[in-house]
Amino acid sequence: MEIGLVAVVGIVLVVAVAIVSSRIGVAAPLLLVVAGIGIGYLPFVPLVEIDPEIILLGVLPPLLYAAAVNVPFVDFRRNFKPVIGLSVVLVILSAVIVGVLLHLIIPAIPLPVGIALGAVVSPTDAVAATSIGKKLGMPSRLVSILEGESLVNDATSLVLLKTAVAAGSFVFWDAVGNFSFAVAAAVLIGFVMGIITVWLRSHLRNPVYDTVISFTVPFVAFIPAEYVGASGVLAVVVTGLYTGHHSAKRFSATARVNERLNWRTLQFVVENGVFLVMGLQLHSLVEQVSDSPWKFQHLTLIGLGVVLVLILCRALFLAPLLWSMRGDADRLEHRSRTIGLFAARAKGSDRVDPSKMKRVELMRQRSEADLAHEQEQALGWRDGAVLSWSGMRGVVTLAAAQTIPTEVPYRAQVVLIAFIVAIATLLLHGLTLPMMIRRLWPGQNAGSHTARELAALRTDLLEAGDTALEDELSGDESGGASSDLDPALIDRVRQTSKAALAPLALSASSATASGDSAAETPAQAYLRLARTVLQAQRETLIEEQAIGRYSSQTLRAAEVALDAHETRLTPPTESH
Repeated sequence: MEIGLVAVVGIVLVVAVAIVSSRIGVAAPLLLVVAGIGIGYLPFVPLVEIDPEIILLGVLPPLLYAAAVNVPFVDFRRNFKPVIGLSVVLVILSAVIVGVLLHLIIPAIPLPVGIALGAVVSPTDAVAATSIGKKLGMPSRLVSILEGESLVNDATSLVLLKTAVAAGSFVFWDAVGNFSFAVAAAVLIGFVMGIITVWLRSHLRNPVYDTVISFTVPFVAFIPAEYVGASGVLAVVVTGLYTGHHSAKRFSATARVNERLNWRTLQFVVENGVFLVMGLQLHSLVEQVSDSPWKFQHLTLIGLGVVLVLILCRALFLAPLLWSMRGDADRLEHRSRTIGLFAARAKGSDRVDPSKMKRVELMRQRSEADLAHEQEQALGWRDGAVLSWSGMRGVVTLAAAQTIPTEVPYRAQVVLIAFIVAIATLLLHGLTLPMMIRRLWPGQNAGSHTARELAALRTDLLEAGDTALEDELSGDESGGASSDLDPALIDRVRQTSKAALAPLALSASSATASGDSAAETPAQAYLRLARTVLQAQRETLIEEQAIGRYSSQTLRAAEVALDAHETRLTPPTESH
């Protein structure tokens, strides 16, 4: 009974804080941590201790899967170099540097324990940074890099932590071997599980069955990987990326809508709930070191020193990383030119079959798109500054710290230092990052580029639909099933396809609108009138439900139809 009451109060508090944060412009994770700390010190609130296995086995897999399945594979591919650099190389370097410095300054702390602490505090949590950045118009490429980094660095951290505490020693070549096996096996298992689960779900026609199976997918990838000694979290990430990449081709529209809504809800509750629990645990962690010669204020100073080291490591690593990416545009241009010449030769040859020619043309278009993306969103010093200042730590830092075995020296102190680092980075970066973004991109209109893309994509989709319709009709002119169709029916199909894409036009108009004086566009007028009609229909339906003239099944069918129509009238940028 008490657990249920606590869960209900926690969920209500998470929702309330999220609403407040959206109104005052402060990231919800920051407010939740502060609220948790305040609640944890109330006299009637008991000490909160969470079994770390609950977080590592029950929270991390679904949380990482929910994030991975929504990361566009094309963004991950285009930003592979900075993502791997930040999530693998930087994590390892930061962990070793923190461990060595801590051991040199405080010799009582063994080097393996110092490296374990470094592994714990190295992975970043992009939740707060990306939520702030999206609101303030941070370039979309930076958001993609931060999200990709946050996905992969958890696996790097946990594998490095496991290596550091094993046998109480840190041997370089053993670490390299263990890390390589954990990564390779995790990628293989995640890829195989992605293939199996996508195939299985693509054959399920009942959306309820598909939803149930989707909730098991993270654990299907996580458990086998952990069983063989690989990285379970990396396997989950690979499975999520594979699922998200193939969902458009393999899943039905209903399955995609259900998965998006269900996982977004679960991600919101779990993600924000963990930040609340972070704050609640501070009291318990302080009590654990109360009898230690190292007082809380001493550990706080050590934690702040670790934060400074992490900030310097990140900034010093990003400078050469961004410098090494200066020639990416030239390399992409050379590749695009080479593929273009190959495509031109293939098009002029009669020996190339149409299917191969289509693949070559797709490669050419993709190389041109990659080049345009690199030229339009090349990373400069402003991007480097924001990336350097987006190093918040979060759930993985606390969960990983508490998995350190109890026999490890100074375990309680290490856990509390990790907590201090997480809290300090959340507050420091979270409160100052908005000001930095506003200073670096004053008057940034993030919607202008999005508006152009929405308008262009809408045009492409309409043209593709018109072409397919014309091909279908021209193919039936010789007496097929469509040869005697009423022209009004054909025109209705065209108008329906345009109406289905009307929300895209509204999103484009809203993104570029400035002020209340902006003239109403045709798309906005269409949606305003359509919603007026829909509102009248819904009010009539509610009256009929009260009267009881029709059966409940009939009324329910009408309600489902109106709900589906209202969903179609919602701009995608609002429902995302």
